[in-house]
Amino acid sequence: MNAATPQRRKKILIVTAHPEPRSLNVALTDFAVEELCAAGHEVRVSDLYAMKWKAGVDADDFPDHAGDRRLDVLGISGEATLAGGLSQDIAAEQEKLRWSDAVILQFPMWWFSVPAILKGWIDRVFTFEFAHGPSVPPPYSEGALAGRRALVSVTVGAREGSFSDQGIHGRLADILYPVNHGLFWFTGMTPLEPFAVYSSIDVSEERFEAVKREYKLRLDRLFTDEPIPFRLLTGGDYDHDMRLLPGVAAEGTSGLDLHVRPRG
Repeated sequence: MNAATPQRRKKILIVTAHPEPRSLNVALTDFAVEELCAAGHEVRVSDLYAMKWKAGVDADDFPDHAGDRRLDVLGISGEATLAGGLSQDIAAEQEKLRWSDAVILQFPMWWFSVPAILKGWIDRVFTFEFAHGPSVPPPYSEGALAGRRALVSVTVGAREGSFSDQGIHGRLADILYPVNHGLFWFTGMTPLEPFAVYSSIDVSEERFEAVKREYKLRLDRLFTDEPIPFRLLTGGDYDHDMRLLPGVAAEGTSGLDLHVRPRG
């Protein structure tokens, strides 16, 4: 990768979730850090297992919360966010997100989702009035975290064909919809097509070299690849109840594809 010019220098946050420091996921994280730094970018890493990240939301997240008051998580998290009253670990991760120009989530697919520790990072960090709420722009638009690119880099134990149109597990795009659409796009980030390593249980050194070459190309294009063209809530495609208007989607389109604009 060629060294980046000062005008292209970007800030990238990588959030990684795997308990084994010698895992493929950690190796991919290390490779991404090396490549992005070689390109002149700044990189920060949140290694959730190394940080011993607390996954569960509870009253400790809001130190100023009165013990005799009902824990209304949405309302209290919003109050604490606006008042600067979140726990130190949450505030630090929110600052990393504010700092970033791009976010990469690196994780193994466990039971068709992210590991629990990464879900806990999402639950605790993307608080009301930080990632969504009355004080920030509407969701699925130029939202709270607009201007940031977002990439899922995921390892999958199963074969690639099993995550296809006719595959028994369903399309990878559908499995990752809660992350790409429900987290990234909801908060205003621009999601890119995921980078996936299939049949990841036992990856030979030779295959890992091929994986790195492919991942390097994706990292090179982190700020230039065309994003997933999800529809804007504020773009005239939805009614007041956030339902897609009749005739907006192409005939024959169904399911989650309804919320993706035709390319080209």
